[in-house]
Amino acid sequence: MKSLQTEVIEEGEVEPIRPLPWYPNNLAWHSNFSRMQLRKNQTLERFHKFLKLENEIGNITRQEAVSMVPPLFLDVQPDHFVLDMCAAPGSKTFQLLEIIHQSTNPGALPNGMVIANDLDVQRCNLLIHQTKRMCTANLIVTNHEAQHFPGCRANKNFSSASDKGIESESNMGQLLFDRVLCDVPCSGDGTLRKAPDIWRKWNVGLGNGLHSLQVQIAMRGISLLKVGGRIVYSTCSMNPVENEAVVAEILRKCEGSVELVDVSNEVPQLIHRPGLRKWKVRDKGIWLASHKHVRKFRRIGIVPSMFPSGSSHMDATDIEPKHGNVTDVNSDEGLQQVEDVLTSADDLEEEVSDLPLERCMRLVPHDQNSGAFFIAVLQKVSPLPVVQEKHINPEEKMLPRNDDPPKKLQNQDTEEVNGMEVDLADGTDEKDPEGSLEANSIDNEDGAAVEPDPLTCEKVDSEETEVPVNTETKSERTGGKRKLQIQGKWKGIDPVIFFNDETIINSIKTFYGIDDSFQLSGQLVSRNGDTNRVKRIYYVSKSVKDALDLNFRVGQQLKITSVGLKMFERQTSREGNSAPCSFRISSEGLPVILPYITKQILYASLVDFKHLLQYKTIKFADFVDAEFGEKASKLMMGCCVIVLSKGGEALSNPIQIDASTIAIGCWKGRASLSVMVTAIDCQELLERLLMRLEIEKGDLVQENALGTDEVQEEMNDNGKEEPESLEVAVNT
Repeated sequence: MKSLQTEVIEEGEVEPIRPLPWYPNNLAWHSNFSRMQLRKNQTLERFHKFLKLENEIGNITRQEAVSMVPPLFLDVQPDHFVLDMCAAPGSKTFQLLEIIHQSTNPGALPNGMVIANDLDVQRCNLLIHQTKRMCTANLIVTNHEAQHFPGCRANKNFSSASDKGIESESNMGQLLFDRVLCDVPCSGDGTLRKAPDIWRKWNVGLGNGLHSLQVQIAMRGISLLKVGGRIVYSTCSMNPVENEAVVAEILRKCEGSVELVDVSNEVPQLIHRPGLRKWKVRDKGIWLASHKHVRKFRRIGIVPSMFPSGSSHMDATDIEPKHGNVTDVNSDEGLQQVEDVLTSADDLEEEVSDLPLERCMRLVPHDQNSGAFFIAVLQKVSPLPVVQEKHINPEEKMLPRNDDPPKKLQNQDTEEVNGMEVDLADGTDEKDPEGSLEANSIDNEDGAAVEPDPLTCEKVDSEETEVPVNTETKSERTGGKRKLQIQGKWKGIDPVIFFNDETIINSIKTFYGIDDSFQLSGQLVSRNGDTNRVKRIYYVSKSVKDALDLNFRVGQQLKITSVGLKMFERQTSREGNSAPCSFRISSEGLPVILPYITKQILYASLVDFKHLLQYKTIKFADFVDAEFGEKASKLMMGCCVIVLSKGGEALSNPIQIDASTIAIGCWKGRASLSVMVTAIDCQELLERLLMRLEIEKGDLVQENALGTDEVQEEMNDNGKEEPESLEVAVNT
């Protein structure tokens, strides 16, 4: 803040960075510097690098400010089951996960969960990459058409109403949700300020063509919603055909089982405008005030639900150009003759909806220097009408065929193509070719500037992945003898299998001294049925376990591309094969399991912890704290955990952690201790330790730590080094 303040005078900005007044707890900040300005001088360039680093670590999410609004109106609680129907690229999903984890203690898991769904397989990869930074066991990523999302309705003989999230409904079990986010595909005209190229592509047909799909997606979300639950419908468009018309049709279809909620006071200081109750529909260059004015040959595409009353007028006089007078309805002459007919028709006044559509919210760009957004909040007050349930929820139509190619739709998050949470004003979010090559930076949420993530990209020699890829291996294609991977139900998707090998589970528990209060059995899954070839074991929360149980009972209707938190990884090195335990703790899973580890764990002083990060490998005799080096040498060979000591505290079993605890995964070899740290996480940790050195001016720091300048110099040097291994474990 201080360094940025010096740039204010030169750049003419009143404030270099400020919190968004409407976002709770000052957790969202806005910068008025454009990317060009951020690269123009050294101070702002350092600020830009800071943003990219923290984004990659997961401490900061860069996103369009206005796109953060819809999750705020869901009123999500830690025990809620939440469905994000059109989730990619994942920034809103990240918000939802943050909310359900907000009130949980370190190492504890909330009772709720989030299912994030998207139609496009490649966008699911980006969604996984974004949410992986959250390190959560309460997430399932699925790949379905939102309007056909599976109902997971179990046969009554297998239903279990006692399971969390599975409710009894006419003696049938079904996975229902407390909250549904329905951020649907739209024409994206609300993003014109930051994406002016949309002007060349936009036409009224985009919104008209998406209207029926938007209604179907919203109705499917309502059918999966529990009675008393809340659904948020949103778009980044200002077109009433995609907004108020969709909400009005939902209310008509639901026949009183859903009500439109007035939430105008739930987010103070958010400037918004009420929804519209009257509008016209544009079609082929003509404004239409009512469905009865729609030309007969256009009634397939221009449906009654697009108009305020939602009424069909099929018995009205058909307005159709006479073939003898008009040769081309798209020509100027033809359109003029049609307009003459319309202006001579009776009752040309605009229709006015009798529904309370003013309870919807419109966010317009010039009110608060943002993008445009439409938001409607609906609450389910009773079960849907039986006719509607049968119409929108036939189980035989819920599952897409395995051979159906994914359909290309414009994603609902077009406002996030170049969006940032540290919002750049007036459409200055041009692509950053420099940033896209540094540290796998996510500068564009549509993936344009995202370097493929090695953990989630397609690998031809991997028998298991977290993403929907073809499981055919290189050996299989070349006719090798490698055992074929067991194919899951969904083509190209590795199966989700509960990992129940008690021998391996017990060896892990014994090696790390995992406390019995941490439930492993029944909450571990893998993506490979052969336990001898499993490389990764994932941990799932109780809520996700219940959802997976139901999914198995109903024939695996959910097409799962990623599930759970990677907890253990098989050792593949020669030295690793000789270790007593064949699995090491992954960096993602360490924060969850850390409070329950009683073996293979040590406290390190600040100076030794810093040296580990700087030098990567240190011999036992070379540690500053000789006692620590001796204790490290007595650990069993294999994975271990090193915790940064705070004020010389002693190790307790189980270890007591809080929000300030920092721990990393290490490898105890025959003669040395090596950290498993990526370069980017190493840099972030060293910078945090540098900050601690500056703040804590105690005697311990003065005796053991290097000078601030030397630390900074060493840190900069180490930031350029390649890591010796590919793991880091950070607990914050």
